[in-house]
Amino acid sequence: MSVIKINAITVPAGAGDEMARRFASRAGAVDGQPGFEGFELLRPTDGRQQWLVVTRWADEASFQAWASSPAFAHGHAGADRPAPGGGPVASSSELWSYEVSTASGGQARPRS
Repeated sequence: MSVIKINAITVPAGAGDEMARRFASRAGAVDGQPGFEGFELLRPTDGRQQWLVVTRWADEASFQAWASSPAFAHGHAGADRPAPGGGPVASSSELWSYEVSTASGGQARPRS
C-alpha cells in the first residue's frame, strides 16, 4: 500500500508565484528515485496560506532513503532564500504522513 507524504507549507501573501516558480524549476527532480510514485503541488483557492506538497511512495523506506539522499539536499538548497523584493517564500512547514486506506481509480463503472 502506498505511503503519502504531505508537506503543508505556509506561504505569506504575495509569495505564492515565487513558490510555484521554485517548484516548477525542480519539476521531475524526484521522478527517478526508487519507490517514487507521484508528486503534486497544490495551491490554495480558498484564502488559506497553506500550500500542500503531496508525494506518493511505494513504502516508508523509499521516502526515508530519498529524504536522506544528496538529491534531496540539492533540491532543497536555497529554500530559505528570500523572494524577489524581500521577505520569506515560506514561514513554516509541517510534514504529514498517511497511508492509503481506500482508493478509487476514478473510472466509471458499467451499469448493470
